[in-house]
Amino acid sequence: MSAVSLRIQCACTALVALGAAYASYIHGRQFALRFGADTMTASIWPLIVDGLLTTATVELWKPNRDGSSRWAAWAAFLFGISLSLCANIGSAPVTGALGVAVAACPPLALLLAVELLNRALKRHRVEPVAPKSEAPAPVEVPSAAPSPLPKLTAEQMMRAHYERERAQGRTPSGAELDRIAGTHNYGRRILRKWREEGLEPAS
Repeated sequence: MSAVSLRIQCACTALVALGAAYASYIHGRQFALRFGADTMTASIWPLIVDGLLTTATVELWKPNRDGSSRWAAWAAFLFGISLSLCANIGSAPVTGALGVAVAACPPLALLLAVELLNRALKRHRVEPVAPKSEAPAPVEVPSAAPSPLPKLTAEQMMRAHYERERAQGRTPSGAELDRIAGTHNYGRRILRKWREEGLEPAS
């Protein structure tokens, strides 16, 4: 049950209770005067009945967390409804069926409204609360590891150094190329190879 429908039902029950309380007070006072009560007692008697009904109603609306029996609250509520029903019927100016129906309507309407609201409150308390939808966690895509730079061969290191030196007007020797590449007696063979391939100007 949605909260809006429950509020509407509470408001309607409150209207029924106010109407029943007004009719119960008027008829209860007339009933007490008719059957021997003085003016002061007749004015207080309906308040006793309505107070008993209000106390029992509030007790019935409380959440029953410990699961205890509510027979006392229901007994007080039914007893108050019975008194109100007797007062309404007993003070009816018309004793026909329609007159009795009009007089009995307020307390019976209150009884049914309270019972319906009590059932709605019970359903509202036991309804599971829908869990809030959580946004899915972003999937972490592992970043690709940077590919290692290709390792230069001794000849490639020698060639890069050779071209830098030639751009500056110098011609490195084989021993110098060995120092750059970390080799031994390899620089002269590389220079000879480059000369044979035409990659090095003849000295």
